[in-house]
Amino acid sequence: MTDPDFWNDQAAAQKVIDENNRLKRSVQGMEELEEAQEEVQVMVELIAEEEDESMLSEAEEGVKELKRKLDDFELSLMLNEPYDQNNAILELHPGAGGTESQDWAKILLRMYTRWAEQRGFKVETLDFLPGDEAGVKSVTLLIKGENVYGYLKAEKGVHRLVRISPFDSSGRRHTSFVSANVLPEIDNDVDVEIRSEDLKIDTYRSSGAGGQHVNTTDSAVRITHLPTDIVVTCQSERSQIKNRERAMKILKARLVQQQIEENQKQLAELQGEQSEIGWGNQIRSYVFHPYSMVKDHRTDVEIGNVQGVVDGNLDPFIEAYLRQQMSVGK
Repeated sequence: MTDPDFWNDQAAAQKVIDENNRLKRSVQGMEELEEAQEEVQVMVELIAEEEDESMLSEAEEGVKELKRKLDDFELSLMLNEPYDQNNAILELHPGAGGTESQDWAKILLRMYTRWAEQRGFKVETLDFLPGDEAGVKSVTLLIKGENVYGYLKAEKGVHRLVRISPFDSSGRRHTSFVSANVLPEIDNDVDVEIRSEDLKIDTYRSSGAGGQHVNTTDSAVRITHLPTDIVVTCQSERSQIKNRERAMKILKARLVQQQIEENQKQLAELQGEQSEIGWGNQIRSYVFHPYSMVKDHRTDVEIGNVQGVVDGNLDPFIEAYLRQQMSVGK
């Protein structure tokens, strides 16, 4: 960073700075753990020497806080797979069920937005298609922050809702499904071959929020990758050029994710495992009626406070999934 030519390539320089800051945070986290451990050790020694039981509760709280910090630090060290440190692209698509499923997608959109904001991550809407009566037909978010993809990859799959539908005048119980797809945001220097002749690019008028210029120009972009039939859309910007750039970034992420999943599938076949990669996996159920519970079907983690979960309390599920994957990797 002290090299006179360091800033000649600003994109490369920023990468070095980001990596430097990440390493500094890791070292600082370890130093804070050591300090907390020393404080607890001193407290324990004082209790033993002075036989002061009044300090026991304070020592117990210190141990609990140390355990929490240690768990958080250990979890951050688990995120060492390719792209774990990247930003994440989150796509939500309702299943069959019309308004009920679209409303469930809106609830999940709020849940992930709240989770991201609570962690200090930045959320940008890349594409948003509102529902006919309520909710959303589809939405694509870019969530920016350290290790976002590493955390959010635990959320990929089908999310199931069971509740009394507010859209059913008979008050019947409904089951709805929404598919969450999570992709790493791919840097421009990552080599992904996309040939221009393999692309079909359409433009159309934006249908989402965006001020007075919405629907006056064909600024929204839809790109179809013909060899894979992958379709991506972006309408968050008023500029067609910017929407095209963002759509291409999503396409690159989709192609990289496809390669990751293919590698995982081949590895599972070599290991003799029967596992379905990608969509179609019901990873979690959110039950509002006849009882209150959220259960992750991969880790068996259960939480009785459904409202707390949809308000953004996802960390217990994410942590359990990452720890499970770590043990499988061993």
